[in-house]
Amino acid sequence: MKASANCLLGLLLVIGSAATAQQPCSGPPKTSVIDWTQFRFDPCHTGFNPYELILSPSTVGNLVVDWTYTTGSVVYSSPAVVNGVVYVGSVDDNVYALNASTGAKLWSFTTQGSVYSSPAVVNGVVYVGSNDNNVYALNASTGVKLWSYSTGGYVQSSPAVSNGVVYVGSEDDNVYALNASTGAKLWSFHTGNYVDSSPAISNGVVYVGSDDNNFYALDASTGARLWIYMTGALVDSSPAVANGLVYVGSVDGNLYALNASTGAKLWSFRYEGDYYVESSPAVANGVVYFHVLLSDHAFYALNAQTGAYLWSFDDAGGISSPVVANGVVYDCTNFGIWALDASTGAVLWSYHIFQGEESSPIIANGVLYVGSDDNNLYAFHLPNH
Repeated sequence: MKASANCLLGLLLVIGSAATAQQPCSGPPKTSVIDWTQFRFDPCHTGFNPYELILSPSTVGNLVVDWTYTTGSVVYSSPAVVNGVVYVGSVDDNVYALNASTGAKLWSFTTQGSVYSSPAVVNGVVYVGSNDNNVYALNASTGVKLWSYSTGGYVQSSPAVSNGVVYVGSEDDNVYALNASTGAKLWSFHTGNYVDSSPAISNGVVYVGSDDNNFYALDASTGARLWIYMTGALVDSSPAVANGLVYVGSVDGNLYALNASTGAKLWSFRYEGDYYVESSPAVANGVVYFHVLLSDHAFYALNAQTGAYLWSFDDAGGISSPVVANGVVYDCTNFGIWALDASTGAVLWSYHIFQGEESSPIIANGVLYVGSDDNNLYAFHLPNH
């Protein structure tokens, strides 16, 4: 989806006790410090950080603002946190690296277009798209450009990095696979319209939506099409892959659950009314969470296997994508952030911004980070932590 999947929104609890444990896409952590390396946490794009231990249902109500950093325009990009540094893009054309503890700027890199794309930070390199039609690779420590690859359109899609390859969409209607070290094109796949959806990678398959109303599964090594699923409208939503299923929203108003191997529809969910699903779903512990944009602007929790309705929460709108960590789901609306009990939807905590909120939040090492339409990146933490 567009890296504009943005904002400060809701903190919601995960229903974990009754569900089968969900294995992380990227494998077990190597250290006790858990980073959020790319959009939606890892290449599977579940939006689920299974290693967070500090923020919890019992503590989340105590969150306070730790620091803010003001950019020159709105922050639609979702941040990444790696090795004590926060990386984020801004519509002011810059990519920023900030000290995760203080918010102090370490460096910035200026592109020639707005940066909606969310950075991916892997092996000391920052990968990010820009509305100047380029995908950039930057030295994570210095911000020095290592390489760039020019596409034929805006790159609002957020790169996914897996096994030494960068996968990203472009508004030139293509999905690209680039060598992560050199930027050399390995393959491209042409769809029938813009690709603002951010690819998800799982078991050697690239999953991505297109504004040609289709959802694609591609061979990660060759780009060959494995299967296609046609929805009723644009697919800007970024998919999430978990437990053999791929979940994706469409502007036709449906959230779809498809067999990841065949593309066969397992179920779809659509609320009554005129609305669309541009938010990317989060999947954790047998529950899928997603946000819809409609007259009553609701947030939903569904059984991930059956699509059965669990609960909903009427919020203030927006297209931010939720994330889940340690029994709490985080998401944003046009007016700020909410914390909701995942089993009931009851509000646990909220923070009001009164600006449009589209940057998708992240949770890393006990801190909630999220961008805002008031030009700021926010960091929230627990007092005395």
